[in-house]
Amino acid sequence: MKRVYEKNKLHHALIWIGIYIVLSIFADQVSDMVGIQKLFTAPLLIGISVLLWRFIQKEGLSQTFGLTAFCGNLKEYLFFIPLAVIASCNLWNGVRMNFSLPETVLYIVSMLCAGFVEEVIFRGFLLRAILGKKVLQALFVSGLTFGLGHIVNLLNGADFLPTLLQVGYAFAVGFLFAVIVYKGKSLYPCILTHSFLNATSAFAVERSRSNTILISMILCIISAGYILYLLKGGLEQEADESQ
Repeated sequence: MKRVYEKNKLHHALIWIGIYIVLSIFADQVSDMVGIQKLFTAPLLIGISVLLWRFIQKEGLSQTFGLTAFCGNLKEYLFFIPLAVIASCNLWNGVRMNFSLPETVLYIVSMLCAGFVEEVIFRGFLLRAILGKKVLQALFVSGLTFGLGHIVNLLNGADFLPTLLQVGYAFAVGFLFAVIVYKGKSLYPCILTHSFLNATSAFAVERSRSNTILISMILCIISAGYILYLLKGGLEQEADESQ
């Protein structure tokens, strides 16, 4: 992968996205066939996480891909309170155990790793590959790609409407994450938010259709409002300095 990265950074990002999506779907399907949720997905995502971490560390790309301390005044970012609200959305309807204890552990491990992997490949590899003078467009594309990537949930048996809504709010949240990474130079706030959001889905209470629509709208509104707040100072000057 090093040669691919050095030759074409965009191809490198797209290859990792493809590997992650295809192998995750396959592992989920095999786990379902065996009858144990995430039995094969958890070790797969642990392996992918380790490979990504080792690649970034070995090539000295931690700063390039945001695996460094957050660079920003927490007060200026509202102490990430909007992120905390977004991260808690799976618990808004209550909490319950949806799986057996062993399956819950496997599920949480899978979701934590998925949060890390997706942030690295979407807000790390992909975003840095497409960043140029048109920064806002790159941030938009990063969010859009992330949102559209959730369509693959249909292949795992997800219903159409919830998946469509998920694509919508995943785009909004993905766009927000891209803005935070670009301005704060760190993936960690997004990794923590994303991983917690994923992991708490193990305890989510099933929502009605109207409730699903309402929560999706709230997530989009919070994300859009936070994006506008963070972009109030503009991006052009930062873009020029980064070139």
